[in-house]
Amino acid sequence: MKTTFVLFAALALATSAWAVDIGKPAPDFSATDINGKTIKLADYKGKIVVLESYNSDCPFCHNHYASGAMQELQRDLAAKNVVWLLVDSVSTRNFSYRTPEQARKEVADLKIAATAWIDDHPGELGHLYGMKTTPHAFVIAADGTLVYEGAMDDRPQPFGDPRTAKNYVRAAVDELLAGKPVTVSQTKPYGCGVHYAN
Repeated sequence: MKTTFVLFAALALATSAWAVDIGKPAPDFSATDINGKTIKLADYKGKIVVLESYNSDCPFCHNHYASGAMQELQRDLAAKNVVWLLVDSVSTRNFSYRTPEQARKEVADLKIAATAWIDDHPGELGHLYGMKTTPHAFVIAADGTLVYEGAMDDRPQPFGDPRTAKNYVRAAVDELLAGKPVTVSQTKPYGCGVHYAN
């Protein structure tokens, strides 16, 4: 019993150590995208940044892209100078892992309009932010503060048109651009569990 409690406490501490807090500076990171370019959060200081945990084999994630809703949102926000980073934390041992070449083809085939696709197969960035599902979204204000974390929208379904939902990411960005506080700053993410290596 004592061993179980100690193990549970250790797991709880490990989980909290990775947690990100709304209203606090978003953790900086350095990662590599599918073109071999180094991506650092610090490089985007002064811009709003969206992080999206991504795996197109997940039915929830797939529906956002098959419908074209996610690409539309990416384009709309890019027009407002917002940076959108896909974070693919799928382990190389999982069938959903994409090599950089496969990922580049997927970007072209799906017409993904993100700023960059980060190859996070070691899971470091995903764990740093506590990414639980695909999709799982994070919005970082221009001053580097984390202002939103959670679901992409209020429609946790792997079918139909996501455009009919209230999109929390769009709402958060629009409020930031209007100089207003983010009304909904945290929601429960939905989707498939992230296929981490560990």
